[in-house]
Amino acid sequence: MLLLKPLVIYLAAGFAEIAGCFAVWLWLKEGRSVWLLVPGLLSLILFATLLTRIDSDSAGRAYAAYGGVYITASLLWMRLVEGRSPDRWEILGALICLGGALMILLAPRSA
Repeated sequence: MLLLKPLVIYLAAGFAEIAGCFAVWLWLKEGRSVWLLVPGLLSLILFATLLTRIDSDSAGRAYAAYGGVYITASLLWMRLVEGRSPDRWEILGALICLGGALMILLAPRSA
């Protein structure tokens, strides 16, 4: 239960950030409508707001731990939205990054 709330927040933040960036990708790389930037910007605002909900005494620590979740969320996005499956090296890399994120979040800290 200790990790459930941050995990949910990080995953939601990851998908919000990726959705915002994907809107720009679609506009610039695929010639889609500039109006995609409106929901993209809203997604990026949601992303930043969600990261403030992480219980941490340091923004940098919250962002660093988020990095591992972001990598994993990016691979999930690739699979679910783009229909491309991550290979074993991408999956292994994501697991390593998640281990680092857990270490950052759960390491004992002196007061």
